[in-house]
Amino acid sequence: MKTLIVGNGGRESALAERMSESSKVSAVMGHMNPSIADVVEKTGGLIKIGKVTDPNLVTDFAEENGIDLVMVSADSPLEAGVVDALLKKGIATVGPDREGARIEWDKAFSRELIQEAAPEANPVHRIARSREEVLEVFREFGDAPVAVKPRGLTGGKGVKVVGPHLRDNDNAKNFALSLIQEGGSDPAVIIEEKIEGVEFTLQAITDGRTVAFPPASYDYPYRFEGDKGPGTGGMGAYTMRERALPFMTPEEYEKICSISRSVVTHLHEKGLRFSGVLNGGFFITPRGEVRVIEFNARFGDPECMNIMSLVEQDWVDVMGKLASGTLQEGDITFRDTATSLNYLVTPEYALGGSPGHNFSINRNAIESAGVQIHFSACERTKGDHYRTVGNSRVMALLAHGQTPVDAREKIIEAIASHVSGPLQHRTDIASEQNIRHISSLIGR
Repeated sequence: MKTLIVGNGGRESALAERMSESSKVSAVMGHMNPSIADVVEKTGGLIKIGKVTDPNLVTDFAEENGIDLVMVSADSPLEAGVVDALLKKGIATVGPDREGARIEWDKAFSRELIQEAAPEANPVHRIARSREEVLEVFREFGDAPVAVKPRGLTGGKGVKVVGPHLRDNDNAKNFALSLIQEGGSDPAVIIEEKIEGVEFTLQAITDGRTVAFPPASYDYPYRFEGDKGPGTGGMGAYTMRERALPFMTPEEYEKICSISRSVVTHLHEKGLRFSGVLNGGFFITPRGEVRVIEFNARFGDPECMNIMSLVEQDWVDVMGKLASGTLQEGDITFRDTATSLNYLVTPEYALGGSPGHNFSINRNAIESAGVQIHFSACERTKGDHYRTVGNSRVMALLAHGQTPVDAREKIIEAIASHVSGPLQHRTDIASEQNIRHISSLIGR
C-alpha cells in the first residue's frame, strides 16, 4: 500500500508515523520536516517539496507515483480544493472536499448549520454583511461583551474577544468594520455573545455517517503561562484516561458527542462529502451549558498528536474505511491512558519577527524516556542538530501516563535534560495546579 501525507506540521508528523506502520509513506511538504522525512526514508517513499495548496502539484505527484490512499488534514489544502482534485482523479482520499470543509472556511455557513443541527448549543450571534449591518448589530448588543470572528480561515488566530483581545465593544465594532472593508465582493463578519466558561475540543473521526469519539482534549491557545499573551495555534494539550475532562461530567461529554454526531448527519443530508475529522471547539459555562465555538474540518494541531497516539487500530486500515465510507461502530478504539503534549516554539512565536534559530536534542535519550518527538517548523542540519523555519511552533513532545500530570513530568524532564537552544515552552501545561484552576473557573 502506497500512502501520501499532505502537509508539514506536527499534526502531519503524527499521521505519517501511524501511516508508516503498514504502508510506504510519501509526502508533499512545504519544507523538509525531519519527522516526516525520517518516515518516508524508513518506508521507502518519496518526497515532493512545494505548495501543499496546489491541487495540480499534489495530484500529479500522487498519479506519477501510484499512490493508493491520501491523507489531507490541514485547513489550507482543504480550502484550496486539493481533496476535490484527488477524488476527480479517482484517488482514495481522507478529508472533506472543499464544500464539505466549508464548515471551517466559512464561519457564516457554520453558524447557520449549527442552528439547524443543534440550536441549543449555538450562542447568540449575528452575521453582518455590510457596514450598516455591523452598526445595527452593535446597537443590539449594547454594552454586552462580544466576540468578533472573520468569516474565513485565520490559522486559529483571527478571532478577537472583548477582554483578552479588545478593550471594549467600540474596539470590537472597529475590528468588525475593518473585516467588512477587507471582505471583497462577498463580505461577512460574525458577531457573537462572549461566552464565559472553559474551552475544549473533541476530534470526532468520521466517514461522513458513522462517528468514533476519542477522549475530549484540553488545549492551551495562549502564548504564555497563565493564559497570558497573544493567541497561538496551540502551545500544548492533554487528554484523560476517562473520555471526559476533569471539569466535565460524563453526561456533558455525551452531550458534545451528540452535537457533533448531529452536525455530521446534517452535512450528509445536505449532500456534502465529509470524511476525516470534525474538530469541534466547545465551551462549558458555569451553569453547565454546552456551547459550540466553532467546527473545523480536520484534526487540530496539537490535539491530533494526542489522539493518534491513542488509536489502537492500524491507522491505514482506518483511513481506508474513512475514505470509502465503510466505517462501522467499534472500528476505532482508544488506549486506556492519559496524554500530555508540549510544543517548543521560537522566542518570537506569535510576537513578530522570524529569525532562524539553531537547537539540538538528544533524540535517543528523549525517546528512551518514553517521550515521542514530532517535528514541525524546523529542518535538520546534521545529526541531532536543527534550525527553525520561520516564526512558528518548532517541535512537540508527547508522553503517556496514568494522569496528564504523570505524562507532563516526563516531558518537562526531557526538555530540561535533552534539549539545547533558545526554544521556549509553557511549563504549566497539564500541571496539577493548572488542572485544578481550570475546573475552578466554572466552580468545579
